[in-house]
Amino acid sequence: MIVTDYLVIGSGISGLTYSAKIAEKFPDKTITIITKAIEEESNTKYAQGGVAVVLDSEKDSFNKHIQDTLKAGDGLCEEDIVELVIKEGPKRLKELMQWGANFDIGDSGNLDLGKEGGHSESRVVHHKDITGYEIERALLHRVCQLPNITILPHHFAIDLITNHHLNNFKPETLLCFGVYVLNQKTGHIFTIKANSTLLASGGIGYMDILQILLLQLETG
Repeated sequence: MIVTDYLVIGSGISGLTYSAKIAEKFPDKTITIITKAIEEESNTKYAQGGVAVVLDSEKDSFNKHIQDTLKAGDGLCEEDIVELVIKEGPKRLKELMQWGANFDIGDSGNLDLGKEGGHSESRVVHHKDITGYEIERALLHRVCQLPNITILPHHFAIDLITNHHLNNFKPETLLCFGVYVLNQKTGHIFTIKANSTLLASGGIGYMDILQILLLQLETG
């Protein structure tokens, strides 16, 4: 059995960003990342277009970006979440660049901003047509610099360990204690016990409500 403070399932942009931030904030805590393939294999790696972010204050604005997003979402977006994500965009881009992500520069010497479908202004930051690959590379590089993070490639999460099997279980008392893991190279199944478990493996559109509740649960 492995014991860790934080367990992250998935090595894409969500899992790696979370791990890096937790590792920086709590250098005395251990973080373990498991991923079913090699470290860099994730949907993040295959994202091409770029990152939409408001940078040109003369032509663009947060409000324009918000309205473009709500229009493209055709009533399916939660406006407060859209506003939060868009206003956080410049900070998160700066953070990625501080971690080593490279984006294309235009003739002016500034970031080359593309314009894609659904956008009324040029606001898409990109790295050629392999933006996701570059972000994944930079995040992995940052994670590998932090000594309190361990990545376990070729480890498949079989099932979350929760208290839902207990006779007196009530949904409001749901707790996650870690995960059963398969080492795909050896065939060995073992347990990872964690104080906090984050499910960052993608595919949320196929999850039922119980699984959504398990996205991040702490034991204490």
